[in-house]
Amino acid sequence: MTIKSADLEVLATRRSQYPEDNDAEFLLVGRSNVGKSSFINTLLNRKNLAHTSGRPGKTQTLNFYKVNDEFYLIDVPGYGYASVDKKTQSKFGMMIEEYLEKRTQLRRVFMLVDFRIKPTEDDLLMYNFLKYYNLPVTIVATKADKIGGSKKEKCLKQIMDSIDLVVGDDIIVFSSVTKLGRDEVLKKIESLIEETI
Repeated sequence: MTIKSADLEVLATRRSQYPEDNDAEFLLVGRSNVGKSSFINTLLNRKNLAHTSGRPGKTQTLNFYKVNDEFYLIDVPGYGYASVDKKTQSKFGMMIEEYLEKRTQLRRVFMLVDFRIKPTEDDLLMYNFLKYYNLPVTIVATKADKIGGSKKEKCLKQIMDSIDLVVGDDIIVFSSVTKLGRDEVLKKIESLIEETI
C-alpha cells in the first residue's frame, strides 16, 4: 500500500461527531507513552501529523485520521497514565466504550505494547476488554530498535506468555526508527479493506 494522503479529519468525544461515511476504520490503543503518535507518523510517512509529546496523556479525544480517502486510523486517549485524574480516566473509558459498542466500520484494533517490557496489568485489562467485544486484535510491539538481537526472542516470548492471544489475533514487532513492521501493518490494513469491498 502506498500512502498518498493523510489528514486529521475529525476530533470526536461522542458518537454524533464521528465521520458519517462508511469507510473502514482501524483503532489504535495503548498506554500513554507506548509510542502511538510515532506509530501513526511512521505508518503514514509523515513527520508531525500526530504530535508526539514529552508529556504523556495528551490525546483527549478520538482522533480520526483519513488515509488515501479510503480508511481511517483512530487514535484514542492512552491508558495507565497516573497524572490523569480518575474522573478524566473514566470519561476516556466511556468515550472508547461508546465507540466500540456500535461501530460497524471497525475492522481491527491495533493494540500497542512496549516490546522491551512485560505487558502491564493495564495492557492485559485492555486486551480482555477488546475480547469482551469480540474484536480482532493485532498486538504491535513498539520500540523494537531499542532491543539487541539476542534479546528479541526473549521479549517476544514475554509478550506471548503474558497475553493469551485468541485464534485470529497476531503480533507484529515494530520500530518507528527502523520502520520494521511498517509494511506488515499496511499489508494487513489493505487486505482487510479489500475483504469489505
